[in-house]
Amino acid sequence: MTDRLDIGDRDRPLSRHRHALVRRMPLHFRRRRQYAQQLRLQRNGVTFKGHSQNFAIFRNPQLGWCVHLFTFPMVFAFWQIYVTIDERTSSRLNESVFMTLPLRINPIIDPFGRTIDYLRISVTDRCDFRCTYCMAENMNFLPKKDLLTLEELHRLAATFIALGVKKIRLTGGEPLVRKNVMQLIRDLSHYLETGVLEELTLTTNGSQLTRHAAELAHCGVKRINVSMDTLDADKFREITRWGDLQRVQEGIAAAQAAGIKIKINAVALKGFNENEIPELLRWAHGEGMDLTLIETMPMGEVNADRTDQYLPLSLVRARLSDQFTLADIAYKTGGPARYVMVEETGGKLGFITPMTHNFCESCNRVRLTCTGTLFMCLGQEDAADLRTPLRASGDNDLLMQAIEKAIARKPKGHDFIIDRRTRTPSVSRHMSMTGG
Repeated sequence: MTDRLDIGDRDRPLSRHRHALVRRMPLHFRRRRQYAQQLRLQRNGVTFKGHSQNFAIFRNPQLGWCVHLFTFPMVFAFWQIYVTIDERTSSRLNESVFMTLPLRINPIIDPFGRTIDYLRISVTDRCDFRCTYCMAENMNFLPKKDLLTLEELHRLAATFIALGVKKIRLTGGEPLVRKNVMQLIRDLSHYLETGVLEELTLTTNGSQLTRHAAELAHCGVKRINVSMDTLDADKFREITRWGDLQRVQEGIAAAQAAGIKIKINAVALKGFNENEIPELLRWAHGEGMDLTLIETMPMGEVNADRTDQYLPLSLVRARLSDQFTLADIAYKTGGPARYVMVEETGGKLGFITPMTHNFCESCNRVRLTCTGTLFMCLGQEDAADLRTPLRASGDNDLLMQAIEKAIARKPKGHDFIIDRRTRTPSVSRHMSMTGG
């Protein structure tokens, strides 16, 4: 994007702005007025490219390809937004991208003063692995008819961006097993090009990366998280129940070759990989990847006793300190990890500690499932139905109201418990449903 109207100019009509070529026009502008709009653009010396009731694309001799946006009442009342873009971007613009192109004055703030600017979307509950800490071996997945369409997920994402979300992470299940999911990623990538979305990323098990890495990079995905709990091929198959470690490593190599930065996520499991963590750390840093360790969380029945799996990361850090020099750093990726720099390897090591030291005070996230259910907290059952308002109207007013009401009841924190007296999971849904 070569130029963009600063939001600070919103307090004055844009017809007075030095870049405004078209008179201010009320939002009820419809098809019968579009032809007149086209003529006005041509009289101002621009080349007309296309339009809808929400936008017009044209070429300004001084500024290049431009998008003139007519926004909806929840965002900027009766003013127009004017954006300039480069020629490559102009060739990829289409009406669906700008039906509700998102811009908002103020982000959503939850009841505890936390800015909600990070959305995690679980595009499917299905996965080609069955990790023992994540799901049961014989899972009953959702019927496909219950899932939102990719177009509906796109519209929901656009609405969240309109409400101030700056980062979107696609999760699953395994997001890359959803049929045609790359179309959704291509659609969302347009918001990166226009600057209204700062980051589009995903968490994956890596099994499908060889197929999709190049296109992910082309769509503006700069970094991804890959889940890998061990470097032992036999143990990898055991923990995933049928995963292929070599295939995952080939996917990681393909992503790195495409220019995507990789971070390895490993769940620390007592009696399984606790003695491998130093080796995993050296391997990840040696390959130019950061490593984040995660405590197992009590979500859904998994045919295993989580008290036998649970390994406090406070203990892991103490053990690592015997071999490595760990220095706390302020580095953040927008997620819950707290990072240290490992002096001996020169890489970063993250700790996600929902059990021993929760991260709720800085939570900026909400989670959307593939059925349109919004969870305001990973560790609570309270949720909001967004599918009903999504399908109730062609505009986004009802949907935006539902989102704002949901975030207004975002809790202060989660209530995860793992001990011998508490055998049932803290929440009944599996991690694969919520998307982590």
